[in-house]
Amino acid sequence: MNRIRLLLFIMVLPVLIASCQSGRDPGLGTEFEIPDSVIHAESLEISEEIMGGIISNVSSIVEMSALIKDLGVPYSNRYLASTDHVDNYNTNFKRALMLGVFGADLGYLNMYNRSTAVISYLSSIRRLSDGLAVGHFFDFSTLRRLASSQSDLDSLMFISVQSFNRMDNYLRQEKRSHLSTAMVAGVWIEGLYLLTQVARSHPGEEIYERIGEQKIILNDLMLILKNFERVHPEYAQLTRELAPIKEEFDQVSITYEIGEPEAIERDGMLMIIQNERSIVNITQEQVESITEKAAIIRNNLIL
Repeated sequence: MNRIRLLLFIMVLPVLIASCQSGRDPGLGTEFEIPDSVIHAESLEISEEIMGGIISNVSSIVEMSALIKDLGVPYSNRYLASTDHVDNYNTNFKRALMLGVFGADLGYLNMYNRSTAVISYLSSIRRLSDGLAVGHFFDFSTLRRLASSQSDLDSLMFISVQSFNRMDNYLRQEKRSHLSTAMVAGVWIEGLYLLTQVARSHPGEEIYERIGEQKIILNDLMLILKNFERVHPEYAQLTRELAPIKEEFDQVSITYEIGEPEAIERDGMLMIIQNERSIVNITQEQVESITEKAAIIRNNLIL
């Protein structure tokens, strides 16, 4: 897979399904692994700059949805989290987690142009974001109008992405990075759930590879969750819940093959980009085990 991609924090359109590259040396030719001794260190501090870099290094659900459509997978609402229990998410941690979950689902709905369901998810997102005092970053009237008219999907996506970007920046500027991290966790968990459920009904090498790539993202996610454990006990609980699936991903092997460098022009300047391709070694049995554990974690989360 080509490492050149747009590094944006996209909460409405993300699923975290392409590999997360956080400062690896491409010359190593092997997977980047965060040792357990680091993840479980007694004291771990991450600067805002590093935190922002990890959070920003995610990919768009557009890529995942395009893959699913190419595979001929029909739309199914059984993959999505119900919005019926939104009033039960009454802590900031839970609100942030579910914003991530609903954000991932909203991107899936947008891709399949399910306008009625989009409006329902926008309503839930509004209630959760108002509970976090960040609802003013969303232009919900415009989003509802675009969803209802089905006339401008690109604008709907752009405004949604822009709203979540502003919300994320605000939270980190206000020293509430733990909530940004919770949203990323919600996105990743729901994204993995969507991907594994699709793989269960439409198995194949390409979708298996995308699942295997989540190993790298999970390592990064565990690292930043650990950063908040002592101050926010909910993060310690989430880390414990993710531990079984990390054990499964630890058995997945990822290596990197260096490609030819490419010269591109950006902002009037010549830049050299080093291309590289990831090689994921994952078995069907591993995918099935990851699928089972992802469903347990996700279903416990949305209750």
